[in-house]
Amino acid sequence: MSSLDHIVFDVGRVLVHWDPELAYLDLIPDKKERAWFLENVCTPEWNIEQDRGRPWNEAETVLIADFPDHEENIRAFRQNWHKMVPHEQGESVEILRTLIEQGRDITLLTNFAADTFSEAGGRFEFLNETRGATVSGLVGYLKPEREIYDLHANTFGLEPSATLFIDDSEKNVEGAKRAGWNAVLFTDVNQLRHDLAQHGVVV
Repeated sequence: MSSLDHIVFDVGRVLVHWDPELAYLDLIPDKKERAWFLENVCTPEWNIEQDRGRPWNEAETVLIADFPDHEENIRAFRQNWHKMVPHEQGESVEILRTLIEQGRDITLLTNFAADTFSEAGGRFEFLNETRGATVSGLVGYLKPEREIYDLHANTFGLEPSATLFIDDSEKNVEGAKRAGWNAVLFTDVNQLRHDLAQHGVVV
């Protein structure tokens, strides 16, 4: 028997494909220029604040003030967000659904803007099939901050030592471990199956 009572999944790059470059393939055809834009203008550090709850209009205003010549492409980040998430990660979703069918307690914990998570929920039905989700943009905390793990555990009645967290970020995995959870780094579905088996969960 498994000692796990709860399994918690991250979403981006675990259950859905996410790549911001896809929003700019047509707008910035040159690969080097595209890379420069995403490394210097619409950076991960800028985007994560929307995951914390900053409204898009505020985020755009701040950035356009610094990069007025890039206004169109800055606004395209949100406008073309759907292009960044072209499909679900089919094999990972299959594992998620198998775990649900087995009667496992499955929840989601994700750094995601509130509005884009709602949009994703309308596109990807599996996001509505778990017991629930903690979305950073709705609660104001981000992984790997301790508060978001504790909030998720309290919200869903999880016992940390009986919880396994699956995330593609080493920092987030370490954050979960500091909160007393078991946690594994997602790299591919074969490794995930192996990690689950190591915790007594066969899929």
